[in-house]
Amino acid sequence: MLVEPLFVHAKQIPDQTAIIDDRGKTSYSQLGAMAAGLGMYLGMTTQAPRVGVLLPASTAFVASFYGTLLAGKTVVPINFLLGDREIAHIIADSGIDTVLSAPPLAGRLKDLPVKVIDLTQLPSPGGFAIQPRIPAKSADEIAVLMYTSGTSGLPKGVCLSYGNLQSDVDAAIIAARLVDQHKFLGVVPLFHSFGMTAMMIAPIQLAAPVIYLARFSPVATLNALREHRASLFFGVPSMYAAMFRLKDAKPEDFTSIYAMLSGGEPLPATLREAFLQRFGVPLLEGYGLTETSPVISLNTPHVSRPGSVGKLIPGAVARIVDDSGEDLPVGQTGEIWLGGPMIMKGYHNLPQETAEAVTPDGFFKTGDLGKFDADGFLYITGRKKEMIIIAGEKAYPREIEETLLAHEGVAEVAVLGKKDPSRGEVIVAFIIAKPEHTLTVDELRDFCRGQGLAQWKIPREIHIVPDLPRSPTGKVLRRALAEKLAN
Repeated sequence: MLVEPLFVHAKQIPDQTAIIDDRGKTSYSQLGAMAAGLGMYLGMTTQAPRVGVLLPASTAFVASFYGTLLAGKTVVPINFLLGDREIAHIIADSGIDTVLSAPPLAGRLKDLPVKVIDLTQLPSPGGFAIQPRIPAKSADEIAVLMYTSGTSGLPKGVCLSYGNLQSDVDAAIIAARLVDQHKFLGVVPLFHSFGMTAMMIAPIQLAAPVIYLARFSPVATLNALREHRASLFFGVPSMYAAMFRLKDAKPEDFTSIYAMLSGGEPLPATLREAFLQRFGVPLLEGYGLTETSPVISLNTPHVSRPGSVGKLIPGAVARIVDDSGEDLPVGQTGEIWLGGPMIMKGYHNLPQETAEAVTPDGFFKTGDLGKFDADGFLYITGRKKEMIIIAGEKAYPREIEETLLAHEGVAEVAVLGKKDPSRGEVIVAFIIAKPEHTLTVDELRDFCRGQGLAQWKIPREIHIVPDLPRSPTGKVLRRALAEKLAN
C-alpha cells in the first residue's frame, strides 16, 4: 500500500525514467535505491515516529517521502514558504526530531531543536539491487501528517492514513482514466496535498514519468510543456492566468495535453472561457481539501460540465445539508458534508476540533456551500463563513466576483463582507486591473448594475490594488484582507 509500486517498478522497469527535475533524470532503479538507502538511514538515525521533509518538488522529495514510509515512520511535509513561527509550531506540534532537507532551505531550521539531514551530503546510491523489507501497515495507520494553513490561527495537522491516500489515488486514476503513457508536469508544491497526491503518488503508482519545477514560473512551465510534451498538468487558477498572459504562448504548445486540471480555489468563468478560446484547451475544475486526501470530485476529458467541479470520484459520498444538518434536495444550496474512505482520521492533538469537524458517522463538514444538479455535477457556491448578510439578505462572494470579472479591465477580484452598524454587513471588493486598463469605482458599480446585479449586492467599497495577499500556491488569503478591513 503506497510504497510497494515504487519497488515493483524498480525491479521490473529499472531503467525507465521516473522523474525529471532541475538536476536531470532519475530512473526507477535510482529512485528505489535512494528511497531504500534513506529508509535504512532513518531507521538508524531517529527513534521518533515521524520525520519532517523540507524540500521543493524534486527527486529528493519523492525519495524522502518513500524512504520515510519505508522506515515505518510518518511523513511530515513542511511548507517552506511559511513564516518562522509557523514552521516552529509544526516541528513542536508534530514531535519530529529529524528533518530531511538541503541547502538553502535547511537554513530555515538552524535555530530549531531538530537534527537536519542534508541530502546533498549523503553518498549517492547506485542502482536498485535489493528488495527492501516494506513495513506491514494497516489502512488505518497514519502515513502523512500534513499541516494546513487553515483559515485562522496556526496550522493544524491533518492525519492522513495509508487507506485514505491509497483509496483517493485509486479512485482519481479510475475517474480520470489515467494510464502509464501520460507525462505529468508538476508545479504545485509537494508539501501541498493536491501536489502530493496528484503529482507524486499517482504517477509513481502508474509508472508514468513526472517532470518537476521547483517553483512555478509561467515561462518555465510553458518551456517544459514544449520540451517534454507533457499530457497532464495540475494547477491553481492564478497559475493558468499567468500562463494566459504570456504573449508568445500558442495553441500548438498545448497539443500534447490530455487534461489541465484546476483546483485550490474557484476557477473564474472568464478565465476558463478565454483559455479555451485562445488555446483550444478546456480547464477542468476539480474539488478537494487536505482533509479529504484531497480529491473528491473532478471534471474529466470525457465527463465534464463547465462551471461545476465535476462528479464525485468512486467511493466519495456527499451530502448537501441545511443549518440543522438535514439533507436538502437536488438543486438547493447548503453546506457540503463529505464521506468515504478518503476522509482524514482527524486533526493531530486536537480532539475537540476533530469532533466539531467530523460527524459521528464519519462525514467531514467542509464549511463550503454547494449544490448538485440533476445529473450529479457538484457546484461550489461559496464558503459558509464568507456568506455576507446585508440587512437580512444573503450574498455570496463568488457571484459578485464572477460579475466583476466579466468587465474587460478586471484581472482578479476578491469580495468579502465588512461589519456595518446599520446593515449588519456591507460588501467590499478588492480588484486588480488588467495592464493598460484604468478603472474607476463608479465605472465598476455601473457595470454591476448593467449586469443585473441586485442593488444590495453591489459593493459598497471598491479598492483597486496592485496585488492580493496569497498562499504558497497562489490562493487569495481572504483572512489577510479581512484583517486589513478590521484595522
